[in-house]
Amino acid sequence: MGKFLKPGKVVIVLNGRYAGKKAVIVKANEDGTAERPYGHALVAGVARYPLRIKKAMGKKKQARRSRVKPFVRVVNFNHLMPTRYALDVPLQKDIVNAASLKDRSLKKKSYVEVKTKFEERYKTGKNRWFFSKLRF
Repeated sequence: MGKFLKPGKVVIVLNGRYAGKKAVIVKANEDGTAERPYGHALVAGVARYPLRIKKAMGKKKQARRSRVKPFVRVVNFNHLMPTRYALDVPLQKDIVNAASLKDRSLKKKSYVEVKTKFEERYKTGKNRWFFSKLRF
């Protein structure tokens, strides 16, 4: 079978705390590692989606409602459902990686990196589907 879970692919997390949330694969590991002997991927996703904005709202309220709360996780391939979409978010690989999830300060830096990139992408109006809640 070919490799289809490549970096940039949009997936839906199926199990755990972030079940039903959209995420994008940052790094895929097909063969596993010593500590995770199964196929897994480092994903960055949206834990809390931005809220709808109306014309009548002020600038401050619009800024508050267009915030994105991200998550960065290592997830088993069995718990990911790939979509046909891809997202080309230029995340810095030296900041957002699996090793940074172990240290608290590095984890915070990776969260901030993902948050800024996702909010930039949302405010430009690209990839609207990624920033809307799944309805099912």
